[in-house]
Amino acid sequence: MFLDCSRLIVGNQPRLSNGIAVTDVDGDGAFELVVTGYGTNNLILKWDGEKLVDIASPLLADAAGCTVAITAADVDGDGREELYVLNSDCASGPKEMGDRLFACFGKHWIDLLAQPENAGMANRVAGRSVVAMDRHGHGRYGFVVAADGGPFRLFELSRRGRLEDAAEEAGIDLIAAGRGLVCLPFLSDRMDLFACNEGGPNFLFRNLGDGTFEEIAEERGIADSRFAGRAVATLDTDGGAFDLLVGTWEGPQRLFRQRSGGGFVDEATGEMSMPGRVSTVIAADFDNDGYEELFFNLHGEPNRLFGWRNDEWQPLELGDALEPKGNGTGAVVADIDGDGRLELLVAHGGGGPAQPLSLYRTAATGNGWVRVLPLTPYGAPARGAVVSCTAGGRRQRRAVCGGSGYLCQMEPVAHFGLGPLHAVEQIEVRWPDGTIAIIDNPPTGRVLTVPYPPE
Repeated sequence: MFLDCSRLIVGNQPRLSNGIAVTDVDGDGAFELVVTGYGTNNLILKWDGEKLVDIASPLLADAAGCTVAITAADVDGDGREELYVLNSDCASGPKEMGDRLFACFGKHWIDLLAQPENAGMANRVAGRSVVAMDRHGHGRYGFVVAADGGPFRLFELSRRGRLEDAAEEAGIDLIAAGRGLVCLPFLSDRMDLFACNEGGPNFLFRNLGDGTFEEIAEERGIADSRFAGRAVATLDTDGGAFDLLVGTWEGPQRLFRQRSGGGFVDEATGEMSMPGRVSTVIAADFDNDGYEELFFNLHGEPNRLFGWRNDEWQPLELGDALEPKGNGTGAVVADIDGDGRLELLVAHGGGGPAQPLSLYRTAATGNGWVRVLPLTPYGAPARGAVVSCTAGGRRQRRAVCGGSGYLCQMEPVAHFGLGPLHAVEQIEVRWPDGTIAIIDNPPTGRVLTVPYPPE
């Protein structure tokens, strides 16, 4: 399915990379790819119309960092997304290097965690993932950090403009070897949180509507405590509730389907469930046929791809993206060049050897498509919003990614392939506060930017 186009990355040298985030760094309305570096500089890759070029400033490049994961969201309500950079200079427990929280003021970036008033918020415990959460539905986000050897953290900006840890107040300050995180309204009307953990049960936090949570993983049949959960992605396989694709490290892979009563049942096929050292899982419609494919990025083993064909999940040929000797650590999808087809960017690291980034495209199919970018009341991407697309009488749903299924964060756009159709009956956007906007008969073959509805 995939064709290698890594030559489009200027100066693509072997390096140790981990997480990747997709966000608008320079404020021009187009999204860049922020690629972390472990013991080397971070990259900010921008499409200039022909190729991807690095535009990182020295501050954001942070060449001395040991970056593992990265996520973007608008914390202060200024319409620009901040960048949370999770550093881990050790495998677990206490660490020497603190995290970064980069915020842009005008044209200048500063690290909020380096400011004297935020000195007490330094995160000194190793972690693996970070996800954006708008727990109240107000359009201002916090960052949940999955710690390894300490309690989960929830960094939010107070009304006084200072960072505070609200994890205890929210009821998510549990201790685990945290790995992948996803945050979206899949149990309640607000943003809920799922955390897959290593060496212990997973966490499933349901939002109680007031910004506090209750943990119900065992009750819903998704604790799965025997295996080392690593990565997670969400998808809607049947037009109903959201399901969870969970990748494990050398354990069985899971496709947890959510039943009408709220419980989860593993329905991974035999081939899909095969053990492997999974780093990242992605659900995305690469060929615009109207059904999401499932991509498993593995470390030191061939990658895997499954598609919904003839009413069942079937393995698909990966083409150039097989990467049998790739040390995959992170991967994201985004429409980098604006042609309506998703590109796949894969990072390599995890102890080496150093390898260059891999960029893949799919061949043109002629299938229809539409992309939806919801905005918060402040004009930033509305991560965690749920978008539904009805075309040809069939309904698809996507959740705008808040990160970090494992280390990474996808573009903040709901991408819908339409197969042979080139018309849509309706687009529905539901924000994390429950507000709904409906667009009848929207145009296709373009990005629809949907502002938050006025009062």
